[in-house]
Amino acid sequence: MTQTIQTDYLVVGAGAAGMSVVDELITHSDAEIVLVDRRHGPGGHWLDAYPFVRLHQPSAYYGVNSRSLGFDRIDDSGPNAGFYERASAAEICDYYRRVLDERFLASGRVTFLGMHEYDGVDSSDAGGHLLSPQLGGPPVRVHVRRRVIDATYVESIVPSRRPPEYRIDPGVSVLTPNQLVHHGGTGGDVVVIGAGKTAMDTCVWLLENAVDPGRIRWVRPRDGWFVDRTYTQPHDLVGSMMTYQAATIEVAAEVSTGLDFALAMEEREMMFRLDPAVEPVVYRGATLSRLELDQLRSIEQVVRMGRVRAVAPGRVYLDDGDIATGAEAVFVDCTAPGLANSATQPIFDHDLIRIQLTTLGVSPWSAAMIGFVETLDLTDDQRNGLCPPIPRPGLISTHLDVLAIGLGVEPTRRANLDLTAWNAASRLCPGSSVAGRENDPAVQAAFEVMLNSFGPALANLASIASQR
Repeated sequence: MTQTIQTDYLVVGAGAAGMSVVDELITHSDAEIVLVDRRHGPGGHWLDAYPFVRLHQPSAYYGVNSRSLGFDRIDDSGPNAGFYERASAAEICDYYRRVLDERFLASGRVTFLGMHEYDGVDSSDAGGHLLSPQLGGPPVRVHVRRRVIDATYVESIVPSRRPPEYRIDPGVSVLTPNQLVHHGGTGGDVVVIGAGKTAMDTCVWLLENAVDPGRIRWVRPRDGWFVDRTYTQPHDLVGSMMTYQAATIEVAAEVSTGLDFALAMEEREMMFRLDPAVEPVVYRGATLSRLELDQLRSIEQVVRMGRVRAVAPGRVYLDDGDIATGAEAVFVDCTAPGLANSATQPIFDHDLIRIQLTTLGVSPWSAAMIGFVETLDLTDDQRNGLCPPIPRPGLISTHLDVLAIGLGVEPTRRANLDLTAWNAASRLCPGSSVAGRENDPAVQAAFEVMLNSFGPALANLASIASQR
């Protein structure tokens, strides 16, 4: 027999986005919420992540608004030395479980249904939505009084949840990064397949575990641009982040292409590429420390022959040819895309909210902002004006389009006093660290640059967009 639950909001997905939006709803409204996820607990892709993964930004602005993640410590050793701590997957999963148990469930207004699939609208019941338990049992009907919030629209896709898209012949060992940590090794070559953050993390992990760089062969179909982690720091180091933001606006006022933007930021030593001789085409906002950059540059066997089409004993077949590998080579697949390439759509859409990026920053800030804006007394047109969807970072050639949206909405947001106050107090907003540090010379200099460059940057970005 179908169980029926009444609620104000049905939130689909208990990852970083879903947890952030629920946190805002219970803080700023009296809403009742059903939170559903196909996994057994909260945390989304972090539950499936490889064990050596860490955030690529400080923990200080990750998680939910109501509870800090970590202890705001500066690491004194390792690749992150001198920077604020970055939580591991295990720390993040424990954090979200505590948020769920100690805040959401304790509020009496949140029901969590793990191991349930969202099956869509119940055509037999207006306002009804169906869930199916993965472990068996009767379906659940959720009757929604206000909206469904889709927190899976821009879903994270990690290697452990997606098989490789190339052919794997018998006799070949292809591991996910999760499996790599349990692999005893044979002393042969390690072939890392992929060019993104997962591949970089895997290479750094191998090097830190005494694998000679000469044994690592890195199949990198496309190179990327990366941000120097020095310029992403909060709290007492926030002056460096403000310097980066000011440079972004100043450069955006002067350049005409995304590549020109990256080259200008590289000249300022704020962005870099792994190989100075190769012009990257990808930019997804990932950060690296200078130590990690040096480690990755120690790997000299880099294969740039397109995407892998097949792996066979002793050989890899790619778009532009094939290469021989040692007979005992181990392959590590790092080709999952990270984020689903979903087309942007209006975030507030009648009885549906689609969680998407709407800030030039980390995703929890975007989701939290959407949750807060939902609680304001506004029309959906006004809400969408405050929260335009920003395409996921991808190619450097589209970066000025992303900046045009992210910078262009700022005057509208500043005119809304409720949202301005929320951002100033939100620990997820990187700029909130400036409070109390306005006399920092780096902060003052950054504000002066922003004041002088913001208008010209908007005009330049608008002019570029009009020429397309």
